[in-house]
Amino acid sequence: VQLVESGGGLVQPGGSLKLSCAASGFTFSTYGMNWYRQAVGKERELVAAITSAGGSTVYANSVKGRFTISRDNAKNTVYLQMNRLKPEDTAVYYCNCRALDAWGQGTLVTVSS
Repeated sequence: VQLVESGGGLVQPGGSLKLSCAASGFTFSTYGMNWYRQAVGKERELVAAITSAGGSTVYANSVKGRFTISRDNAKNTVYLQMNRLKPEDTAVYYCNCRALDAWGQGTLVTVSS
């Protein structure tokens, strides 16, 4: 099982980024997927979750209306579109499959002017 995130970087407040997580080693289309984040000095928190077919999503209150989780089961990839980014969104973002206890290596998102 492997999860590889990409798409992080430095962005100004109000800007956008799209994270990707490429999955391999398991039947991706049968598992729900999650995005977590961890800021310096804080606990890891769930940002967004999506069901196996993509029909249902859940968001943390802090990102609701700004972030969108989606997936492409044909490409074994889950995405996190992040809009109207704020400095408090700065964190390492991790892709996760809870059922398999699988985590990616993380990708750093820095929101700063």
